Amino acid sequence: MSINLFNKIMTAKRIAVCFMGGLLFSACSKDNEHPKPINQEEVITTVRVVLTPGAGSMPIELQSRDLDGDGPNAPVITVSDNLLVNTTYSGRIVLLNETMTPIEDITEEVAQEANDHQFFFSSTGPIGTIVYADEDGNGNPLGILFNLSTLTAGPGTLTVTLRHQPKKPNNGTLADAGGETDIAQTFNFTIQ
Repeated sequence: MSINLFNKIMTAKRIAVCFMGGLLFSACSKDNEHPKPINQEEVITTVRVVLTPGAGSMPIELQSRDLDGDGPNAPVITVSDNLLVNTTYSGRIVLLNETMTPIEDITEEVAQEANDHQFFFSSTGPIGTIVYADEDGNGNPLGILFNLSTLTAGPGTLTVTLRHQPKKPNNGTLADAGGETDIAQTFNFTIQ
């Protein structure tokens, strides 16, 4: 075989390989022209529970703030005041990402994706009932808004847990709901 013929065959093979590679590349790129958006987990640095009693009393804020996220520092937990005995509070949860400028309100995203989220509440001490005051698009509880009633004086705790993609409807317990925990925070307080 002459060198000239050998070079022509090799050139033809290279052209064929490049052509096939181009077809594969363009075929693959068409699959990725409109990739599905990935719903990334949001960063939640601050959980604020605002409890507002009736009759013009000042709201009480329970707050957990963890600006370094999974870093070495523990969250700073504050409770602005004691709760009152025999009182019903209108509750509202605010979730923030304070690593962003301006600060990002994650509560809005949870509300927009209400069918995929639910807050769960558990308490100890003289807490009466905790009742959901909002719902998702299918009529299932959401929990950004709720009502909490106190009984007698004494120490208590309130644990707030946000689950992503829980089973709905559920019986109101974490065990029945499943899903993934986005946040879980326990607040200690006194009822007087």
